[in-house]
Amino acid sequence: MKAQQKAINDIRAFNRYYTDLLGLLNNQLLESSFSLVEARVLFEIHTKQPVSARQILATIGMDKGYLSRVIRQFEKDKLITKRVSDKDARVTELLLTRKGKGEFSKLDAASNQQIARFISGLSGRKLTALVQHMQAIRDLLG
Repeated sequence: MKAQQKAINDIRAFNRYYTDLLGLLNNQLLESSFSLVEARVLFEIHTKQPVSARQILATIGMDKGYLSRVIRQFEKDKLITKRVSDKDARVTELLLTRKGKGEFSKLDAASNQQIARFISGLSGRKLTALVQHMQAIRDLLG
């Protein structure tokens, strides 16, 4: 059990390091007006649109009430529009508006720039190793 507890401690320490590195605990992500959760919901709508709230819940497993509040705010801010699904009239689909697409593009570019800064000092070999190690984590835990 001692080895397992050390592994748990090491994993938790890495998680704290990585969340600090990316600034994930800041109220606004990437110097935007969006929280991490809001940015993730925006990402899910962008990548899967049209998408239902139920599909977002299944993907990221967040609280249903919290997602409803985020969606309501996105609608109020004119970032998304809703429509009835062609396949099932009981389902409401979410799509990004032009404004929503613009906000997503800004977040996406800022995220790319942030990662580019982190890896700018790595050699090609170290960059390849970093990506392989990250994939290994996904493979092992997925």
